[in-house]
Amino acid sequence: MTSAGLVALLATSALHAETWVVTDQAHPVSGKADRLILLDAPSRIEAELAFDLPADPSRAERIARDRLSQGGADLQRRIASAYQGVTDAWSLGITSLPAVVVDQRYVVYGEPDVARAVARIEQHRRTQP
Repeated sequence: MTSAGLVALLATSALHAETWVVTDQAHPVSGKADRLILLDAPSRIEAELAFDLPADPSRAERIARDRLSQGGADLQRRIASAYQGVTDAWSLGITSLPAVVVDQRYVVYGEPDVARAVARIEQHRRTQP
C-alpha cells in the first residue's frame, strides 16, 4: 500500500469515530449515532410487563410470567439490551443527560444535537493531539 493510500485509510477511520448517545425520553436528541442508550428503557419495559396487573399477588405473578413467556426471545433481547446500556453508561461515568460519547473516551453533556456535539469533540481533538 502506498503512503497516500495509508493516509487516506487512516483519515477515513478517524472520520468514523464510534458515537454513542446516552439519554432518556425526557431529554430528546436529534441526529444519528452508532448506538442509542435510553437509560429509562428498563423501567419502561417493566411498566409494560406490570401494566394493569391485579392486586392479588398470585394472579399478578401468573400474568407477569405469561407476559414474559409470550414476549419470547425478542423481549429477552430488549431487556438484555436495556440493562446493558445502563451498565455501559454507568461504566463510562455518565453524569448528565443527554450525553454524546465518541470512542468511549470523549463526552459532551447537554447538547441535544449529535452533529454539534461531535463537532465540538473533533475540534477538541484537533487542538489536543
